[in-house]
Amino acid sequence: MSTPDTPLAGLRIVECATFVAGPSGGMALAQLGAEVIRVDLPQGGGDHGRWPVAPNGTSLYWNNLNKGKRSVALDFRAPEGRELLAALATADGPANGIYLDNVAGRTRLRYEELAERRRDVIHVHVQGKPDGKPAVDYTANAEVGVPDMTGPQDHAAPVNHVLPAWDFLTGMTAATGVLAALHRRAATGEGSGITVALCDVALAAVGNLGWLAEARLAGRGRPRHGNHTFGSFGVDFPTADGRRVMVLALTPGQWDALCAATGTTEVFTALEPVFDADLSTESDRYRLRDTIEAILRPWFEGRGLTEIGERLDRARVLWGPYRDTHEAATLALADPGSIVTEIDQPGVGAMVAAAGPLRWSGSTQPPRPAPLLGADTDEVLSRYLGLSAAELGRLHDAGLVSGPTESQH
Repeated sequence: MSTPDTPLAGLRIVECATFVAGPSGGMALAQLGAEVIRVDLPQGGGDHGRWPVAPNGTSLYWNNLNKGKRSVALDFRAPEGRELLAALATADGPANGIYLDNVAGRTRLRYEELAERRRDVIHVHVQGKPDGKPAVDYTANAEVGVPDMTGPQDHAAPVNHVLPAWDFLTGMTAATGVLAALHRRAATGEGSGITVALCDVALAAVGNLGWLAEARLAGRGRPRHGNHTFGSFGVDFPTADGRRVMVLALTPGQWDALCAATGTTEVFTALEPVFDADLSTESDRYRLRDTIEAILRPWFEGRGLTEIGERLDRARVLWGPYRDTHEAATLALADPGSIVTEIDQPGVGAMVAAAGPLRWSGSTQPPRPAPLLGADTDEVLSRYLGLSAAELGRLHDAGLVSGPTESQH
């Protein structure tokens, strides 16, 4: 039965996707209570062993992106395997008929053929470019100009980011498409064929931020600003004990709080007529960002992180300490209110994992382990397609399906 923190309980989604975008969309739906059946090739997809990995070589990447799903190992490149995948994707019943994939090539299932089997089928297909050509987060990011705005001001070459932001945003867009199509199906009885391209998601994002309009009007791309926040005041400062903090003042209240915490209110008040500036405005704080940074830097350099944190928190300054991922994990695990916890992951052992970020009435469902590759093959095919033990045995013997033991060899 569905509860507020499992609103999609009873819904069944077949996911046939690798790497980040498709699987992250499926995981978001699973974290909301849907039964997500991930279909991989018997030997695993291209992401099954992807780094980072545990000491025994098991992928921490795969196991975290597939938390709470079920796993079917099926050779969908073979005609019979493809037929089984199509049958799963179009199974009868109001909870079924939802297919999320990023499969490329001749063997991929297309909406038109799925709709012939089930008129109200929902198919969300994730791809790189809108014309079907391949793209990944790094190439999409390069094409929309973000690396040319990233990095130190005096650095000539583009600077890539390490977070696959467009992948995750594409995954969430795919999940949104599933939910929108479900609403449409409930209202009209119609199915939906939806395509979401990584490059379209990236273009939409930078367009919605006004970055494309800015560049078009200026006749050039935005130059680098190092760690300065564009259009307002925000920059990093070193501390006396070798740490760094990021400090921002986006609003007049945050600017007043920063000045009060650092004892610089009178200094900046005196400087305003000198520079014909009103530092209560974002534009003037941005224009004078280097001057403001130079005045504030000694205050931060003369104090340790603990003292800085106490003073900034007391004044309600917008700030955050720089941490590496080890420190971030350690602090998250020590916080009883965090969505991060340690779970017993088959094939790994103790593994740090995050729950979904949506909190329902202040709480969230704890993360569930990912399945072993092929762990649910027989149960899913017998339950939803009615295959007998003899038929399953034949498929195993033919190498068209596999269970967890076979998949790991």
